[in-house]
Amino acid sequence: MATIDEVPPGGATGSHDDVIENPRRRDYLSIGAVAFAGVGVGVVALPLINQMSPSADVLALSTTELDLSAIEPGQAIKASFRKQPLFVRNLTPQEIEAANKVPLSDLRDPQSLAERTKEGKANWLVTLGVCTHLGCVPLGAGEGENKGPFGGYFCPCHGSAYDTAGRIRQGPAPLNLAVPDYSFTSDTTILVG
Repeated sequence: MATIDEVPPGGATGSHDDVIENPRRRDYLSIGAVAFAGVGVGVVALPLINQMSPSADVLALSTTELDLSAIEPGQAIKASFRKQPLFVRNLTPQEIEAANKVPLSDLRDPQSLAERTKEGKANWLVTLGVCTHLGCVPLGAGEGENKGPFGGYFCPCHGSAYDTAGRIRQGPAPLNLAVPDYSFTSDTTILVG
């Protein structure tokens, strides 16, 4: 192989600039190897990037529509939202009054009932049914289930007790039951997610 300082085959002499303008065989191999490696990186990276996008079944579970017309005052139901339990409670006027009377200074995670419900719909409480201690599913949303000492929800795993507003009142749970994003699409229908 010829180097830059050697005379190319055929006896022609050229300057250093001719070598740069006319790449040699080794340069073609280098350019080809870099291009091949770039295509290889793209082929490997594209599936990795695409797998980060939510799949069709996840997108289908991303929202849940619930009809609230069958839920009587004082009653709670369990539903499913993104593979997690969802509690929907129709609070009675007495439950609303009792929740509003609790001083926020007495709560571990201070939130008023108004902060946990939608404006004008204070009787509807929507929470995720996952205890904030270790992720157990509390009781209290089903008929005849133990509602705990505060009349809301009770986690039998470690004894966390929530009031009717889903606020932690007793036990090891550090936070209130989470309130997901939701909106009323009509007076009796909500869209969660």
